[in-house]
Parts: sequence; C-alpha cells; structure tokens
Amino acid sequence: MPVLRLFAAAREAAGTGHDTVEAGDVASVLAEAVNRYGERFAEVLPTCRIWVNGDPAESGDPVGTDDEIAVLPPVSGGAE
Repeated sequence: MPVLRLFAAAREAAGTGHDTVEAGDVASVLAEAVNRYGERFAEVLPTCRIWVNGDPAESGDPVGTDDEIAVLPPVSGGAE
C-alpha cells in the first residue's frame, strides 16, 4: 500500500508523520488524506509540494503499492 509522508505544517495539521493510503493516483491519495485529517490539513495542502518517490508529482500521476508520497510545505528561514 502506498505510504504517505507528511512534513512540517502538514504533519502538525494531520497529527501524524506517516500513513498508508490505498489509491490509484496522487489526487486520490490527497483527497483521502483530507478526508482523514480534516479542514486544518486541507488548508495547508494548497501551499505544499507533492513528491512521489523523490520526484515532483502532479495530481494525475499514478501511485503504486510500493510508492512513497511526500507532502512538503514551504520552508523558510536562514541567516541574514
């Protein structure tokens, strides 16, 4: 089953850093995640980048049983 990995604000909103989600494409995985984790997660999701197995992904990209889907919110910081 595909593994969903959540980072930073997405992880906080979901209350977990990982889950398994049975779905056929990226959009279905994310829809199930919104269903599971609710409105707070849904609010964070539009700002996130989605990666499948370390490569940037689009919503229609297929997801297989051994794939890892990462949800990465924007990161800020650094030194002046």
